[in-house]
Amino acid sequence: MTIPYASLYKRLSSFYFFYFATLGVLIPYWGPYLEHLGFSIREIGELTAILGATKIVAPNIWGWWADRRGEHLFVVRFASIASIIAFAGIFIGSGYWWVALVIAVFSFFWNASLPQFEAVTLNHLTGKIEHYSSIRLWGSVGFIVTVALLGPLLEWWSIELVPVVLILLMVGIGVSSMLIPVVPEQKHTQSNISLAKVMRNPLVMALLLVAFLNQAAHGTYYTFYTLYMESFDYSKGLIGLLWAVGVGVEVAVFIFMAKWIPRFGERNLMLVSLALAMVRWVVIALYPEDLTLIFIAQSFHAASFGVIHAVSIHLIHDLFRGKLQGRGQALYSSVSFGAGGVVGSLLGGIIWVSSGSSAIFIFSALLTLIAFIVTWIWIRPQQVDIFKLNS
Repeated sequence: MTIPYASLYKRLSSFYFFYFATLGVLIPYWGPYLEHLGFSIREIGELTAILGATKIVAPNIWGWWADRRGEHLFVVRFASIASIIAFAGIFIGSGYWWVALVIAVFSFFWNASLPQFEAVTLNHLTGKIEHYSSIRLWGSVGFIVTVALLGPLLEWWSIELVPVVLILLMVGIGVSSMLIPVVPEQKHTQSNISLAKVMRNPLVMALLLVAFLNQAAHGTYYTFYTLYMESFDYSKGLIGLLWAVGVGVEVAVFIFMAKWIPRFGERNLMLVSLALAMVRWVVIALYPEDLTLIFIAQSFHAASFGVIHAVSIHLIHDLFRGKLQGRGQALYSSVSFGAGGVVGSLLGGIIWVSSGSSAIFIFSALLTLIAFIVTWIWIRPQQVDIFKLNS
């Protein structure tokens, strides 16, 4: 039975809302919770790194399974439930190795669900892929709502509320996944195309390289932005507002992406966004004490992340077709948010110590410049069409 698009929109959007609401707890508040448990800064860094490390491996394992079995939605549901069970272990013990085990098992499942859900969403939107952004924007809304509400709630209650809120949001992920209808089975004329053949295509390699470089540039931002702004005497409240501006503009850009992609094309949007991203990193590096410029730079998150992510998702869907959908989304996730994020964080720390705090954002600008050059040379619309005809 085919359900109305309005109902499908709500069900798909709810998953993104709860998934990124969970990130709205993990990114700002997981570190303070670990500190509350008595872990040192070094131990907190190690435990947090586990989340990124599993993101490199887990999506590809589950993507292979989902494509082989044709069960993308099953993987989403199973991973969502398993992540709840695994994370519940946080209430049993608080020793270093126990918490490390809980985080590793939890994140192995939790990081598996989003790439497969991207494949489910795009398959549901066959023929109207441009509507993806208007659904994905609810993830940004979930992040903003959680960050805005949880801060005051933790001040009123205590930091011990963090794992409780996390597991409640995970239940929301699990329930919303159960409400998604199974994607109708599709006939794939290119069902025998191999992953190796797709990966050898220069366009695919270029797209994944751009994704890696862009997220490596953001890795310094996600890891060090708060510490960087604190070093210039910004208050935690103002820094929180700057974070909210960065995520809030994602909502606006996702609303317009459905019109922008057909009108301007993926390549043009990516080039303009990478150019604005370079400006963003340079401004943060050179003018950190100019609040007006910093707010403008934060608004460029709409381009540096929002537009580039939406365009990349569309291109991955075009290039990894048929039974490669799950592995395509998994590769994008692991190469960009996994490997890119980890490399950016690690190198950012080294550069901060050796060359000063501002240098990490100059480093981000250089990574983005390389991504711009790769996009200019290798990512062209006609290459996508030629690839479709030859695959």
